[in-house]
This record gives sequence, C-alpha cells and structure tokens, in this order.
Amino acid sequence: MDEIIHVQGLPEVITEVPRSADQNPALVYLVSLPAKSGRVSQRQVIEKIASWLGGTIESVDWGNLKYAYTIALKTKVLDSGYSPASARKFLAALRGILKNAWKLGQINADEYAKAVDLGKVGGSTLPAGRYVGEEELKMIFDSCIGPIGIRDAALIAILYGCGVRREELINLDMSDYRPDDGTLTVHGKRDKDRLAYITNGTKEALDAWIEKRGAAPGPLFLAINKSGKARIDRRLSSQMVYNTIQKRAKSCGLEHFSPHSLRRTFCSRLLDAGVDISTTAKLAGHANVTTTALYDRRSGETQRAGVQLLTIPYTKKE
Repeated sequence: MDEIIHVQGLPEVITEVPRSADQNPALVYLVSLPAKSGRVSQRQVIEKIASWLGGTIESVDWGNLKYAYTIALKTKVLDSGYSPASARKFLAALRGILKNAWKLGQINADEYAKAVDLGKVGGSTLPAGRYVGEEELKMIFDSCIGPIGIRDAALIAILYGCGVRREELINLDMSDYRPDDGTLTVHGKRDKDRLAYITNGTKEALDAWIEKRGAAPGPLFLAINKSGKARIDRRLSSQMVYNTIQKRAKSCGLEHFSPHSLRRTFCSRLLDAGVDISTTAKLAGHANVTTTALYDRRSGETQRAGVQLLTIPYTKKE
C-alpha cells in the first residue's frame, strides 16, 4: 500500500465536509475536458493522487494543495516508475485542478503560481504499437465476412487508410462523408477538424458498409444486432472498436495488434512512400512533426535499405 503524503506545518488536505460538485476543483476540471476518454483517463489519475493524499476526489480540499504538497506529489510520481508521458498526465491534472481552485477563489494567485511551478518532466518513450505488414492486413480483411464483417472491414480501412484515432472514428457521422469528392471530415483533438481522403480499397470498403448500413443520418459506424441489421440508434464506443480489432487479430493469429498500430502504419507507409513529414503530420492530425517522427514504424528492411545508400570510404589496410 502506498505511503500517504503528509507535509508538516501545513493544513490538512482532507475535509470532513466535502464541497458540492460545482465547487470541487477536481470535478470541475474533469467536466471541462472535451473528450470522454480523456475524462475517464484523467479521473483515474486524480483518484490516484487523492489516494496518495489519504482521501478521495470528493474528500480532498484541493485548494489547500500548497507548493510543498505539489512538489511532494511530483516526487511521488517520478519515484513510482511511471513513464515520462504518464508523469506529464499527472502534472497536467494537478495544474488543471489548481487552476480551477484559483478560479473558484479557493487559493490566492500567489499560492497558485507557486503550486503549479513544477518544472517539466524530461525523457520520452516510443509510442506503443507496431508496424503492420501488408500480408497481415490482407489476413485481417479476408476474415471480415458477413454483415458484421462488412462493417469491420470499413472501420479497419478508415483506421489504416486515413490514420484516424479511435475517438475520431466513433464520432464520424454520415454527413462527414462526401462520396462525390472522396473526402471525410475528421473531428480531431481540441476541436480541430481536418480532411481525410477516401481512395482505393478504403473507398470500396466504406461504400460497401454504407450500402449495408443505409443512408439514414446519424453515426457512420453503428452496432449490429443479432439478425445482422445496423442499429441507427447506437453509435459504436471506443472500447467496442478496440475489442473488434483485437478479435479480428486473434482470429488471424496476430499478436500485439491494436487500432493504434494501424495509425502508426499509416504514418510509416506515407513516409516510406516519400510523403514529406509535414504533410504526414497534417494528415494524421499531429500538431507537431516531432510526434509524427515517433510514429515511424517502418520495417527493418526499409531501414537497412536506407543505410545501404550511405557510402563509407573505407579500404582494408595490408
């Protein structure tokens, strides 16, 4: 069990009379997050922070988190072996909570400025996932038969052919697709829309699904009932997409295969085809090309071929 953080000489941060939801900085922060997946993820982070303080999201008096507490929490995160990306999520949650505590008048500007001055977390890790080979993709598509298979083939084609995120996929509506010019409006992070281009097999797979789905307005990807009919009233969830990909991969004997593997392969294939990294970043919805570079999962043979282009002017000395 984790040791509870105490800071001698400072007020206790656990209250016997919890604040109402609209006055709880942590709950206000969670409500402000735009994506449901982000709210779920950050709630888990905040619950962990609260447990380190000896309480819950509701029982912690977040306005009493002075600098001594926040720096102790940062040390706790770093000492707990979290990856740099995960550690940054913890600090982002802390800063978001404290900002709302300041807005709610529960911490003054001076104490707030000190408490959020936590510096940066250095280091980086490669994104999870792997490069998906063409033969593996063919196996996956060949496994997609029947009404559900038609839908699964289309969503896999969009994940791979457009490089969309799971959250972006499930939020697509019929109105976002324009078959006349082959474009798909993708609603990305931080309310940033971008165009995806539906071509080749991706268009064929998507059109086959729409023929099965019907042209009624609503979510582009739907749940399918036992009789094989699409349910216009039920949008797919992010977890349902993940489970679908896992099930298809398992049926083909493929391991370490996730929806994000398809997105990484999308980026890698574009770079491999000679598309510049700036264009690839725009197509993937990355705000920074540095992120796109981390997604490069080209095969070892491709990297080997690249290295072989170098001329090394060495000759053996007798």
